[in-house]
Amino acid sequence: MAAEKKTIFIAFATEDTASRDLLRGQSLNTSSPFEYVDMSVKEPYETEWKKKVRTRILRSDGVIALISKDTAQATGQLWEIECAVDEGVPLLGIWMGDHRTKPTQMGSAPCKSWTWDNIRTFIDGLG
Repeated sequence: MAAEKKTIFIAFATEDTASRDLLRGQSLNTSSPFEYVDMSVKEPYETEWKKKVRTRILRSDGVIALISKDTAQATGQLWEIECAVDEGVPLLGIWMGDHRTKPTQMGSAPCKSWTWDNIRTFIDGLG
């Protein structure tokens, strides 16, 4: 029996779009543990943008944040992470390359290396 597909919001710095696309592409693999649904909002960072993002995060089963050297300056991504924590949506940080500085906005949410096993374990644990 196929597992129920989960809706995942990906929080990423604009500079990490290629990595986001790689993660999204993985969901097209028939043996992938998840289905990626693009919940990103491609609009300027403003009040209306925040409302749309919050709605999409609340509709998601979980949030995966791609944590890179660019995250600390990515105000939109940091707000998305903070929103997920504030709303109680399960959150997993994925380290990009050798970068290992966890944003304080993540609170107690874990950060793990980018492996499909780590992603699968997170997604399989979602309600």
